Amino acid sequence: MNGKAKSRTFSATDRDFEMLEAVARYHGSSRSAAVAGLIRKEFWRVFPNGTVEVTPDPGAKIEL
Repeated sequence: MNGKAKSRTFSATDRDFEMLEAVARYHGSSRSAAVAGLIRKEFWRVFPNGTVEVTPDPGAKIEL
């Protein structure tokens, strides 16, 4: 994995898209950054020690 972002597409209802727009504006980011940030936050909440494929960054504080 090279760490570079790739363009992706997604489908959403108009209401979901409006909510995403609101979150992105609130954080001063793009819709893509808002989606990625929300996914990242939820991923580490669900998998605090990572998974086999996605391991914590070196030096990350991990609660066991």
